[in-house]
Amino acid sequence: MTSAAGSHPAHALLRPPLWVVFSITVSGILSNTLINAPLPDIISAFGRGDGAAGLLVAAATLPGIVVAPAIGLLADRFGRRAVLLPCLIVFGLAGLASSFAPTFESLVGLRFVQGVGSAGLINLGVVLIADYWEGADRARVIGWNAAVLTVSVAIIPPLGGGLAALGGWRWSFAPFVLALVAAVAVARYVRSTPRQGAHSFVEQIRGAAVVVRSPIVLGCIAFGTVFFILTFGLILTALPLMLEQRFGLGVGLRGLVFVAPALGATLVAFNMGKLRVRFGARRLLVAGAVLFAVGYLTMGFLPVLALVVLGAFIHGLGEGGTVPTVQELVASASPPESRGAVVAVWVGFVRLGQTIGPLAAAASVASFGFGPTYGAGVVLAGMLAVTTAVFGSRFRPRQQPG
Repeated sequence: MTSAAGSHPAHALLRPPLWVVFSITVSGILSNTLINAPLPDIISAFGRGDGAAGLLVAAATLPGIVVAPAIGLLADRFGRRAVLLPCLIVFGLAGLASSFAPTFESLVGLRFVQGVGSAGLINLGVVLIADYWEGADRARVIGWNAAVLTVSVAIIPPLGGGLAALGGWRWSFAPFVLALVAAVAVARYVRSTPRQGAHSFVEQIRGAAVVVRSPIVLGCIAFGTVFFILTFGLILTALPLMLEQRFGLGVGLRGLVFVAPALGATLVAFNMGKLRVRFGARRLLVAGAVLFAVGYLTMGFLPVLALVVLGAFIHGLGEGGTVPTVQELVASASPPESRGAVVAVWVGFVRLGQTIGPLAAAASVASFGFGPTYGAGVVLAGMLAVTTAVFGSRFRPRQQPG
């Protein structure tokens, strides 16, 4: 079967503009990056303890565990555009409605609805890139997409923190309108034709399952799950609590601290094309896991604000090399007719990590404090580095058609 990526000039003309793909990616990360700076203010406004922070973050990731694989199957069968549009609309409307939530329970419920919408965003952004770009071009564009994501991570937390500082935490939900703008762009620029016509859903599932069981995809699933447990637990949940309780930072300054990991990730992600050629996937993943361990050690055990910021920057360096690498490996291992489903299965496990991480980190901070919580992160990141070094020879992308 001829690949759907754009090695043919006529097919390249059908590519959506990159800014449209990037708008999908940015929308997909809004749910937690907008609220991580005002997170302590939100739970305080409803009279909740630190453990509620984990619940609020996890509510937007939990649905993706189940919904993301289903969305991938639908995108393979009915086309990318037909699935992206409702995802963006549900996500944007639920996000805007969250600013009016009268109770903590209603806010958690709206965040859950957002999670249903966001389950199809970042993964389908990567799928669109894999549909229209091949080989080294694909790795480069996925790196650019990751860089856009991390630049947004540098901008969005200060934006959320600044809005909360100016008008209260409810204003931090206003930028969810960007998802509705992205929906308009998708409706205008993304062409969509069904990928599966004669095959049944059962046959689709069987075809995707063969790819998912391959060593490269299973390895990427394991790596992605652990990585997002660490990131959503120690960066998006524990770090804002530590910045408030240990250093007394207000909501605006907490948002600025999150520029550090985003800057580190951006520096690496913008150079992914060159780095992949020079070092290969395994070395990048091992180096990233080592950087995670060093970053968590610095953040958790050196109680100086400048060093905590440095540790967050080191974490970002690791993130910039690992996330686009794993995304590209999964997308390249998948044939076009199963790509949406396979990438979505990976995202489903990512959502599992994003759900476990906040709940575990918030409970650990409440019970044991910041030092032991970050110490556990150092151990887990170290195990990830060793496991990847031993078994990472299987991280080899599928050969692309010439």
